[in-house]
Formats: sequence, structure tokens, C-alpha cells
Amino acid sequence: MLNSDHANFPRASFFRRLGAMTYDSMLAVAVYMFAGAAGFAVFLGLQSSGLIAMNGHEDVSDLLNNTPVYHGLYQLWIAICVGGFYAVFWSRGGQTLGMRAWRLKVQHPNGQDLSFITACARVVWSLLGIGNLWIIINDDKLALQDMMTRSEVVVLSVEANQMRNWRGA
Repeated sequence: MLNSDHANFPRASFFRRLGAMTYDSMLAVAVYMFAGAAGFAVFLGLQSSGLIAMNGHEDVSDLLNNTPVYHGLYQLWIAICVGGFYAVFWSRGGQTLGMRAWRLKVQHPNGQDLSFITACARVVWSLLGIGNLWIIINDDKLALQDMMTRSEVVVLSVEANQMRNWRGA
């Protein structure tokens, strides 16, 4: 969705982004916990139904954590859920809840929202938030993920940050 009204807002500073990341980290932990519980429940169900054998492990948790394939798939599931949290919000309105509180929006320079694929690429390029450190040494306030996805994070006015301008996830 193109919102040319949002094309002329200033880019967000490192500290403003850090504030939004602090808020969003609490939500990401909640998503992590929910995804972990759901993944464990599915694994427990598969083991209880006999589709996964205990193979000498003491309990289901021991089996999950000490079998590299199961543990790897479990961690991948959690990473996809947490990354998906960001990608969905960024592609549907350009704001996570933390970004909304700090009046930030991720978008293309013309004001267009990111596609889901671009938002997923942005998740990967953010390097767990470390990509934002690039802003400190970069005068144009672009993080690594901004440059790699041709996007930017802008500071919205109070009016532009109102719910009527947000499609939300």
C-alpha cells in the first residue's frame, strides 16, 4: 500500500530505534515462549502417539534437547515464529507495537509498505538487531537492513501515527 503522506518524514535515530526494540523484545520473548510451548506440545504428541521413539532417553525433554535433529527443528520453528512476528507486522502497516509506541514506521522511501518477502529479508539482514549499529557510523541514518532491503525507518508525526493510517496485523 502506498502512503505518499509518509514519504517525507525524517529517518529515525539509533536511540529511538533502540527504544522501540526494547518494547518489541518483550513481545518477542512472549512469541518465543508461546512458540516453544506449542512446539513442545506437538513433539510430546508425536512421542505419545508412538511416531517418535524414546531411544533410551529418560524423558521427552531429554529426547528433544539431546537429539540434534529434533533440537535443530525445534529451534528453527521458534526462530521462524519470532521472525514471522516482525515480518507480518512490518508488511502489514509497517509498525510493530514497539514501533507504534515510539511513532516509527518501516517503509520504502516513497512511503510504500514492505512486501512480506522484503520484510522477511529485513528480518534476516537485521542480524538480531545488530544491523542497527550501522546507524552510529552512517550519516544518513540507515541501518544494514535498511540498505539491503531499500527501506527506511521514519519518525511519524502524532497525527500520522493514529490508527486510521495503520492497517495493522
